[in-house]
Amino acid sequence: MIFQVLHKTSYHYDSFVSYCHNMATLKPRNLPGQQLVDFKLEIHPKPSEITERLDFFGNHLTRFSIQEPHDELKVISKSIIDRDHQAITQSYYSNASRQVTMNQAIEHLKALTPEILDARQYTLESPLIRKISPEIRNYGAESFQPNRSVFDAANELMQRIFTDFQFVPGFSDVATPLHEVFAEKKGVCQDFAQVAIACIRSVGLPARYMSGYIETIPPAGKEKLIGADASHAWFSIYIPGFGWVDFDPTNNIIPENQHLIVAWGRDYYDLPPLKGVIYSSGKNEMSVSVDIREAELQNNIE
Repeated sequence: MIFQVLHKTSYHYDSFVSYCHNMATLKPRNLPGQQLVDFKLEIHPKPSEITERLDFFGNHLTRFSIQEPHDELKVISKSIIDRDHQAITQSYYSNASRQVTMNQAIEHLKALTPEILDARQYTLESPLIRKISPEIRNYGAESFQPNRSVFDAANELMQRIFTDFQFVPGFSDVATPLHEVFAEKKGVCQDFAQVAIACIRSVGLPARYMSGYIETIPPAGKEKLIGADASHAWFSIYIPGFGWVDFDPTNNIIPENQHLIVAWGRDYYDLPPLKGVIYSSGKNEMSVSVDIREAELQNNIE
């Protein structure tokens, strides 16, 4: 399937900003099952400096500075993505992915191969997933039993979070502690992914935070609303001998073609779509819209 993604972010400032420096993680990754066909990033006002590089996790990172007074900043990313995840998703249900138990996985993780060493970094504490509470540890242990399949345990954890937690936009933000989200049993996709990651790391297994988009399907007979799609987050768990497997606890599904991957890291802190500093005073307002449409492969970004 070919998708065209339009992601718009606007900031409106009470007072003029004399200088800003920002980092954007908006360019989707190339990986098996996903090819980035075209990408364009528009920034208004025009940056005085702009560079692009890969970050530690292999994500595309754009750094830009604006050194002229402005009271509005617009960042618009346009992507065309060729997504064919069917073969990968089917392999998730193979014996190779489902036969590894938690005890076996932990034993395999003692190896010193490059792949295992890379995966082991996702067992450690990260900026937003620290000092995992006993309550979260116990919640994870209900699914992850020593002789149980890692795949089956992760699948059950996804289902439990979907059932036990309530999706409540506005309840949390980046600064909301994970234990508070867990205690209240509500939040958004970012929170649900990080609760799952905390549960998995608490039993000694690697889990990483996945960031991207999810296509929403309008009701039968209804037109899709522009901007109705959204940035999204889910988690991925490493199964030794097989690889990484994605799970979406917000929607209780294993991601397929409707999930478009932009970046991954230890938690949200590693890869927000935009972050930066400004020299100004007063308040600012941010608005975000995402639109995902099926497209033809020959389409070019306008």
